[in-house]
Amino acid sequence: MIRVLIADDHAIVRTGLSQLIGTADDLELVGAADDGEQAVTMAAELRPDVVLMDLSMPGTDGVAATGRIVAADSSVRIVVLTSFSDQTRILDALQAGAEGYLLKHSEPEVILAGIREVMAGGSPLDPKAARVLLTHRRNPGPEVKLTGREQEVLRMVGDGLPNKTIARRLGISERTVKAHLTNVYQRLGVTDRTQAALWAQRHAQWHTQGQPDQGY
Repeated sequence: MIRVLIADDHAIVRTGLSQLIGTADDLELVGAADDGEQAVTMAAELRPDVVLMDLSMPGTDGVAATGRIVAADSSVRIVVLTSFSDQTRILDALQAGAEGYLLKHSEPEVILAGIREVMAGGSPLDPKAARVLLTHRRNPGPEVKLTGREQEVLRMVGDGLPNKTIARRLGISERTVKAHLTNVYQRLGVTDRTQAALWAQRHAQWHTQGQPDQGY
């Protein structure tokens, strides 16, 4: 049996997916979370094989939840099931650790097949998601270049350290830490600390430009 956890903030979607999974003899629904934070907690408690993850949820979104679930247990397979097919959402989800990306308007048999495929080691991708991923691999965009000090700050953010601790360790002010983070967000193309931390965790090494800044 493939143990499945659903994460979606819409009750009607959770109900529909629960009923769909109930039609398959080889699938077992172990739980249904209504936000990302609950999905992280339930994944740790219930240890599902596959999580069907929505992206747009209040509080902890699907990308952040995916990263935290995979970081805690790399054996859990995440299949994104969402209404969004834009490039940024797709790449963020896959970068966070999702192994599949399907759209909610997919036929029921496609969703069931996606759960089985990811358990078999595959990567079920909606055609739109596959095109985005292929285009990105062909044209990955400009190389991310961070200064030595920006790398130090980002690495500590990836370790979960708050600004106050980072400032103390580097011997700089919290205001300077925030300034470095603003630059890091712009260069990585992310909008918040969680996304930056996920980027840092997924890229253990990156190209260094210049030396760590001195004197501040």
